[in-house]
Amino acid sequence: MSDASLNTQAQPGEAGFGDYFALLKPRVMSLVVFTALVGLLAAPIGVHPFIAFCSVLFIAVGGGASGALNMWWDADIDEVMKRTASRPIPSGKVDPQEALAIGVTLSVFAVVMLGLAANWMAAGLLAFTIFFYAVVYTMWLKRWTPQNIVIGGAAGAFPPMIGWAVATGGVSVESVLMFMLIFMWTPPHFWALALFMKADYEEAGVPMLTVTHGRKVTRRHILVYTILLAPLAIGTGLTSIGGPVYMTVSVVLNALFLLGAVKIWRRDEDAAQADKYRTEKSFFGLSLMYLFLHFGAILAEAALKPYGLGGW
Repeated sequence: MSDASLNTQAQPGEAGFGDYFALLKPRVMSLVVFTALVGLLAAPIGVHPFIAFCSVLFIAVGGGASGALNMWWDADIDEVMKRTASRPIPSGKVDPQEALAIGVTLSVFAVVMLGLAANWMAAGLLAFTIFFYAVVYTMWLKRWTPQNIVIGGAAGAFPPMIGWAVATGGVSVESVLMFMLIFMWTPPHFWALALFMKADYEEAGVPMLTVTHGRKVTRRHILVYTILLAPLAIGTGLTSIGGPVYMTVSVVLNALFLLGAVKIWRRDEDAAQADKYRTEKSFFGLSLMYLFLHFGAILAEAALKPYGLGGW
C-alpha cells in the first residue's frame, strides 16, 4: 500500500455504524449472499434451515471482510477516484489500520465459524476466496495488468460454489458452471463501467483495459466475452440446476446482452461522447439484471422441483 493511504487519518469519534458497515461493501456483499444462497438451495442435498442461515451469514461476513481489506489497501486510489472518494477511509472517517484489523478479524471469524457450522470444504473455499480477492486481485493484479478484471473476477464467482459445498461437502459440474457464469460475466460488466469511467481509472493509475489499450479495444473485448458467455449461460440450463424457466430466461437475456454488446462494438467515441455514453450505461444496467435474473431462475427451478415442476 502506498504512503497516501497510510497517511489517511480518521477523525476521532467521527465514524458511526454506517461508516463501518460501508467498509464491508454492502452492495457487493448482497451479491455474495444471493449467489451463495442460490448455490446452497440448488444443491441436491437439503440443509437444516438454521445451518443454512448461519452458513450464509458467515459467507456474508467473509465477503465483507474482503471488502474491508480491499478498502484498506486501495485507500490511496479511492481518494483520487470520484466514484470512491467518499468511502470511509479516504473520507477520513475510519483509520486504515482499524480497517485492516477489522478485515483480518472478520476473515478468521468467518472461515472458522463456517467450518464449524457446515464443513471444512466450504470453509476452505471461503478462505481461498478472501485470499484471492484481498491479495491476488487487490494487492497484485489490479495495479499490474489490464487483465485484472478477467482473472480477479474469480473472487466474485466463488460464492455459489461455497453455498453448494455447504450442502454437499464438495464441488460438482453444476457448481463449476455457476462459478463460470459469474466469471465470464464479470469482464463485460466492468469494462462497460470502465468505458464511461475511464478518466477515474486513468487518474488513479489503475491499468484498466480502457486506459492501457483504449476504448475501441475494450468495446471489442466486451463483444468477444459476451459471445463466449452466451452458450455457457444457456448450456447451464441443460444440467440438473436448469429447466424450462431457466432456459426461457437465459435465452431472452443472452439475446438482449448480445444485442447490447454489438451496439457497443459499433460505437465510435464521437457518438458515445455526444450522448454521454448512454448506450454503455444502459448495457451496464442490463448486466446487473442479467446476473440477478439468471440466478433467480436457478432459484425458481430449485423451488419448483419439490412439486414436480422444476427441471427437465
